[in-house]
This record gives sequence, C-alpha cells and structure tokens, in this order.
Amino acid sequence: MDREQEQMQFLGLFGIFKESYKTIISWRKIFTQITLTLILPLTFIFLAQIEISNLLVQDIEHTEFEKEDTQRFTKRYDNLSDKISSEWTTFILFKVVYIVVFLILSLLSTAAVVYTIASVYTGRELTFKKVMSVVPKVWKKLIVTFLCKFTAFFIYNFFAILFMFICEFLVPYPFGTILFFVVLVMYVVGSLYMIVCWQLASVVSVLESSYGFSAMAKSNNLIKGNKMVAITILFLLSLSFILINILFELHVVHGSLEVWKRVGLGALCFILLLIANLFELVIHTILYLVCKSYHHENIDKGDLSNHLESYLGEYTPLSGKDIQLEQYQV
Repeated sequence: MDREQEQMQFLGLFGIFKESYKTIISWRKIFTQITLTLILPLTFIFLAQIEISNLLVQDIEHTEFEKEDTQRFTKRYDNLSDKISSEWTTFILFKVVYIVVFLILSLLSTAAVVYTIASVYTGRELTFKKVMSVVPKVWKKLIVTFLCKFTAFFIYNFFAILFMFICEFLVPYPFGTILFFVVLVMYVVGSLYMIVCWQLASVVSVLESSYGFSAMAKSNNLIKGNKMVAITILFLLSLSFILINILFELHVVHGSLEVWKRVGLGALCFILLLIANLFELVIHTILYLVCKSYHHENIDKGDLSNHLESYLGEYTPLSGKDIQLEQYQV
C-alpha cells in the first residue's frame, strides 16, 4: 500500500477492487496463513452446513410423510410424532451451534485481516504469530459491535414488518397495496445501507477506540459521499456469494450428476467462496481508508501504530480524543 492517503479518496469502484488485489498479492504470505487458519474453516463450515441441513430436512420430511399415512391414536403414530420432535430439536440445535461457530470465526477473520492491513499501512513489523495474538483482544470489541448491530437490525425489521402489515391489511385497497410496495422498496434500500454501515463499523471497532453504537454512528458519517460506491460493492459481493451458493445447492447438494463431477463442483465452489471471503474483508478495510480520505480525516500513522501496539500491551492505549484522527486540508 504505497498510495498516499490523500490519493485514496480518488479511488472509485474498480480502484478499490484493484487496491485490494494489490494488497493481497503484495502480502500473500501473511494472507495465505490467515486464510488457511481462519477463513478456510469458515468457508468449509458454511458449505458443510448446507449439505447437513439438507439431510436433516429430508429426514424430517420423510418422517412427516410416514406420519400422514399412519392412523391416529396408534402407538406407531405416537412414535413418529416423538421422532419428528426429536429431529426438529436436532435440526434447531445444529443451526444454533453452526451460527455460533460461524459468528466466532467470522469475527476472528475480520479482526485478523483489518489488523494486518492497518499494520501494512503504518509500516509496522508484521508476523502471523503477532496477528494471531492480537485477534482475541480485538474480537471482544467486535462482539459488542455485533450485538449492537443485531439489536438495531431487530428493531428496524420489527417496525418495518409491522408497518407493511398495516399497509396491506388495514389500509383500504388499492392505496394499501401501493403503499406496501413503496415501503418494501424503502425497506430494501434501507437494509442495504445499514449493512454497509455495519460492515464499516467492524473496521472502525478495530482501528479506532470506538465500538458498539459509537462505531456504528462513526461508520454512518464516514459512508456519506460514498454511498453508491459502497452499496455497489455490497451488491457485487452479495451477488457472487449468491451465485456460488446456488451453484453448490443445485449441482452438489441436490444435483444428479456423477459423483466425481459433484466433488469437482464442490471443490470449485469452495475455492471461489474462499477467495470471495478474503476479498470481502480486505475490500471493507480499503473502503474505510477511502472514506477517511474523502472526508479529509488524516490518519496519523504514528497514532494508529500506537493504537495497534496497545492490543499487544506494548503501549498504553490513547484516549478517545488522541486516537480520533484529525482532519487535514487539501
């Protein structure tokens, strides 16, 4: 990352992707180690849960089919009812364990990648061992930010669904239907914007002293002026994940291809998803630097380096004002 911060603001959509690619290639050894340690199991777990979930659902559907053909109030009927309850319990517990493990690995991967890019930016000495020693400490701040994001998302969805319900069922036709679709479009746009802000909030939580709702507020201010670029990046990344997921489900999970073809497609989906996960984390960090530059907020490399050292216990953490990055004049 030899580009000066003042020049970062001029990076557009393709510039951000190019800078992300150059960063990964230039530091491919450390990113390869992070990928193999954190992102690889994250990707494997994501794809594996699709296959396992499909098998569990098939068992539930098979048992329910048998139950429908069984006479009520018989011992076999009661046994099948107990079996369905047990299978649903297994399915729900599996999903809960998966979500928890996936969340932990996702936050650890975010912490590792963001810390690595910040260290590269400040010219700090960087080793994989140092990155992994920092990750658990950064992870604590990311957990708080995630919980705040989850709370905000829950409230947003609750009121959005409530309002759409009122429009559809309590407002007279056709005004209710028209208003419903207007609110639906606004909801989708608002959701995309919130997701972009939340992704940026994770980077803020690592590189600044703010976390939680404070990090979300800062990310909201940073994204102003780059909304379309950020939303386009989110759309392209989401589209790539969706296409990989569809390919995996259609031809690997539910496909009728020969075994070797399914294995080959599964490996291809795994590799593509692995690369997409790494790029997503790097792109979010580069986007943060672009937004800081756009708002003429100078990232003092000395202060940022000291902030990174505080995670290692090598430096006394600065106060919020000290870490707050000053503005420069262009």
